[in-house]
Amino acid sequence: MSRDGFAPDPAFDAGSGFAADWSLCHVRLQDDARFPWLILIPRRPGVVEIADLAPADRALLMDEIVRAGDRVRDMAAALDRPIDKLNVAALGNVTAQLHVHVVGRRRDDGLWPDPVWGRPGATPWPDQTRARLLALVGG
Repeated sequence: MSRDGFAPDPAFDAGSGFAADWSLCHVRLQDDARFPWLILIPRRPGVVEIADLAPADRALLMDEIVRAGDRVRDMAAALDRPIDKLNVAALGNVTAQLHVHVVGRRRDDGLWPDPVWGRPGATPWPDQTRARLLALVGG
């Protein structure tokens, strides 16, 4: 836990790993090689809904969502798998802590056009690929 009382919910450890800390968000790479996928978690303790953020933080969250979309596109390009659609969602049905998924989708990704959340079949990123993607996100 940081000095300001923020800690990502431990549930995130099961399927994702730390990628970076941006101005507002703790950024995680989803460990699912089917999709370039980032999770943004605002570093504000006790926040469940976007409306719980201060107005300035809401604006910063939107900026960081756009930045994450750019990084997801960069990840897809690095994998030579350009995306067809960028999905952005703040669900929180399983983990209440406010977090935003930014997922690159392809029409041939195997789950298209269905949602990706809670679907079996995740394959972890190979170590070398994960390192390349983390460098793209953190840089």
